[in-house]
Amino acid sequence: MGKKDKKSGASGGLAVTLATTGALMLLRKVLATVWTKVTGKVPPTDLTDPKVTLPETLVWAVATGVIVETVRFAIVRTAMRRSPSSGEAKSS
Repeated sequence: MGKKDKKSGASGGLAVTLATTGALMLLRKVLATVWTKVTGKVPPTDLTDPKVTLPETLVWAVATGVIVETVRFAIVRTAMRRSPSSGEAKSS
């Protein structure tokens, strides 16, 4: 029984990791598109470019950091709630 629980936990962890990775890659593309439409410029990812300003870089970093981490938190939390072995103590 213990081995079966470990396997399901490992595959569940892998599924969460893959879902998170895929969602975050898609989210970054969406954020870049929104940034381009709002500002008229591509996101400041090349820090060696002299046209990239510090305020622009800081706004991009804070915006993407907050949004990406919030979505990551939501994905992991949702997956943990749906998981049958979410670490909650079972009453016997």
